[in-house]
Amino acid sequence: MKKLDTLELITLAALWGASFLFMKMGAADFGPVALTALRVGLASLTLLPILLWRGHGAVMLQHWRAIAVVGIVNSAIPFVAYTYAALSINAGLSSVFNATTPLWGALIAWAWLGDYLTRWRVLGLAIGFAGVAWLVWDKTGFQAQPLISSAASAANAASAANDVDAGQTAIAVLACLGATLCYGIGANCTKRYLAGVPPLAVAAGSQIGASIALALPAWWLWPAVTPPASSWAGIGVLGIVCTGLAYLMYFRLIAHIGPARATAVTFVIPIFGVLWGGLFLGETVSAVMLGACGVIVVGTTLATGLVAPRLR
Repeated sequence: MKKLDTLELITLAALWGASFLFMKMGAADFGPVALTALRVGLASLTLLPILLWRGHGAVMLQHWRAIAVVGIVNSAIPFVAYTYAALSINAGLSSVFNATTPLWGALIAWAWLGDYLTRWRVLGLAIGFAGVAWLVWDKTGFQAQPLISSAASAANAASAANDVDAGQTAIAVLACLGATLCYGIGANCTKRYLAGVPPLAVAAGSQIGASIALALPAWWLWPAVTPPASSWAGIGVLGIVCTGLAYLMYFRLIAHIGPARATAVTFVIPIFGVLWGGLFLGETVSAVMLGACGVIVVGTTLATGLVAPRLR
């Protein structure tokens, strides 16, 4: 990789890491559906003029059905899921779960498309999902709880509140994992049905498809109270920069360094997700969170074949 490509990859990771920050900041004011509809709508407005300028409009229309499905599976559903999760868990944690996307992609490619899994890739899947299980176990409060005496009514009340929090966290974690599962499905749908279609047509078309799919639900679930200007500004950055322009950078990287190397951005996103959450939202990072993230990244590098050790 050239130095410029490396710099662009790091910049892309910083932008996508920041998307978790902006989702966290706007989730309560807009709600998951309205926020996502604005996000993909702004991304569509950013990408569509470039698509038309490059002359890929006819190609997008030719493959509109498959592109629309990818838009729903790869953008509309996971964006809503991540924004919903932002109501209960911090941005850094969401970005760590995002690193499991290649694990789902490899597993679905094996089950659906018949991709061959070497022993190292199988080991990588096992390691990666073990890291997920570790993180889920820690964050959802499934650890064994100490016995509480019947006389400790205040402790019982606190325990009940903690149970509610743990339940909300568990649902948020499942939403994150569901989002990354959708990403894995979307990637394999693209490989199966849109091979050879210009990436810009897929990017722009998928955002348009997601916008159309979310238009009516967003109108129905539009917030009763007008969000503050700061939330609108955050949505603008999220849609135009962290989604629209980030897609352009991503497909430019694919063209320059190939898809295998471009997916390495997934490993860097959690670093920036945790960093931005700590700097701007005061989020704390636990040792378990860092350790589980490391385990997930190691498993992902093996599962995707990015690293393939050879035994002598």
